[in-house]
Amino acid sequence: MPRNTNQKLKPLIMTHFPACSSWRKEAAVAAPSVPVNTVYSWTPHSVTSPPTLLAVDSVTDTSVTMKWRPPDQIGAAGLDGYVVEYCFEGTDEWIVANPELTDKTKFTINGLPTGSKILVRVKAVNAAGESEPKYHPQPILVKEVIEPPKIRLPRHLKQTYTRRVGETVNLVIPFQGKPRAKVSWQKNGSPIDKNEINIRNTENDTIIFIRKAERGHSGEYDMKVEVENLVDKATIDIQIVDRPGPPEIVTIEDVWGENVNLSWKPPKDDGNAAITGYTIQKADKKSMVSNKYYSTDQTDSSKPFKTFGHSVSCQRSSDEKFHLNFPGKVYKYPVYDDFDFSERPLFTQPLVNTFAVAGYNATLNCSVRGNPKPKITWMKNKVLIMNDPRYRMFSNQGVCTLEIRKPSPYDGGTYTCRAVNELGEAEVDCKLEVRDCSFRRAPPTTAHRADTEDFCGFLTRWK
Repeated sequence: MPRNTNQKLKPLIMTHFPACSSWRKEAAVAAPSVPVNTVYSWTPHSVTSPPTLLAVDSVTDTSVTMKWRPPDQIGAAGLDGYVVEYCFEGTDEWIVANPELTDKTKFTINGLPTGSKILVRVKAVNAAGESEPKYHPQPILVKEVIEPPKIRLPRHLKQTYTRRVGETVNLVIPFQGKPRAKVSWQKNGSPIDKNEINIRNTENDTIIFIRKAERGHSGEYDMKVEVENLVDKATIDIQIVDRPGPPEIVTIEDVWGENVNLSWKPPKDDGNAAITGYTIQKADKKSMVSNKYYSTDQTDSSKPFKTFGHSVSCQRSSDEKFHLNFPGKVYKYPVYDDFDFSERPLFTQPLVNTFAVAGYNATLNCSVRGNPKPKITWMKNKVLIMNDPRYRMFSNQGVCTLEIRKPSPYDGGTYTCRAVNELGEAEVDCKLEVRDCSFRRAPPTTAHRADTEDFCGFLTRWK
C-alpha cells in the first residue's frame, strides 16, 4: 500500500528549509527528491494589548500630566510608541496630544484652558497598527490642585538658636504647598533689611543667611507661607551673644586671719545672655601674678584667700593681663630658652660577636637613639647590603635588627650598622662566624679515653 506523501506543514516563524526528502532503510538509502524553491513561513503581525494603569500624575492651570504602564502583551511586532489623545467633556472630537510617537510612559498635555474638563486615552502602536485605547475613568479638571502650606521647621530651630558675635548664620527651612507658595519674613514685627540679612526663597525651602552676626541681629524672626487664602506661620528666636562686661563695685566686706569676704554687683552689660557665674582671681602682691582661684555664681563670696604681707588688693575684672599697684614697678617674666631636643645618633646597645649554625636563621640586634630619627643602613665587610633576599632589616622604636636567612660559612664576616641624621652619624660592628655541623673531625686513633671539642663546639666522648 503506498504511503501518503501529502504532509501538512505546521506554522513556522520566519524560517526556511529546502523541500527535499529521502527514505532511509537498514540496507540502503534512497536517492533524494528534486530540490524546489525555498519555502518561507511566518506568523502574521498583531497589535499589542492596551496600556495599563493610566492615571493622573499632576495638574496645573494649563496642563495635565498623565502616566501609565506598558501593555501586558506586546507580541512579535514589538512596540513603537504611544499616542495620547484627549477630548473636552461633552464633545466626541478626540485631539492627538503628541504628533509624534512617544516611547516614554509619561506625557504632559499643554495649552489647556483653565477650568475645563477633559477625557484622556492612550494607545500603544506597533507595525500592525494601534491597540485598543486605555481610557481614564473620570473627567479631569484643568486646575492646579491646592496643597495647603506646611512649614517643616527643623528640630534645632524650635528652641533659641544661639551664635557668637562674628559667626555665620545659615538657616534652611523647608516647606510645602501648591501652587507655588509665597514666603515672607519679619523681624520683631517689622520688615527685614535685605542689606544686612540675605534671604533666598525657592519652591521647596527658604534660606536666611547672615555672613557676620552682630548683637543687633538678635530677635524673633516670623516666617509666613501663603497659598491663596491658606497661611502657615513659624517663629525662630535667634540670639547673638558676646562677652559680658566687668562686675561692678567690688568691695571687701571683712578680713580675718588669712580669709577675706568679697561682694560685687552684676555687670551692666551681660553680653546679651544670662550671667551663669563669676571667676575670682587672687594675686601675690610681691609679683602681682594673677591666678584663677575660684568660680562662683554668687555676688557675695566668703571663700578664704591666703594673704601676703597682711594686705589684699582687689581689682575689677577686665581684659588687661597685668595691673600695677606701685608706679614704676613692672614685673617682667623671665625669658627661658626652649629646650633643644635635637641629638646626633648614639647607639645605646652595640652589636655583639655572634656564632651561628649553618642552615638556621641568625639575627643581629642593636639599639640607637637620635633626633631627627636616624636612617639605618647595614653593611657586610664595609659593603652596603641592598636588595639581597637573604637579608631582612627591621627598625622599631629604635631597636635595629638584621636577619640572615639560613646562613652558610660564606655569610661569615664583619657586619656594621650605621645610623645617620642631620647632626651626624654613628656605627657599630660585630663579627659573625657560621659553623657547619654536618662536618666533624675524624676521631683519634689512640686507645685511651679523652674529652675533645668538635668543630661545632660540642663535647664528644669516644675511645
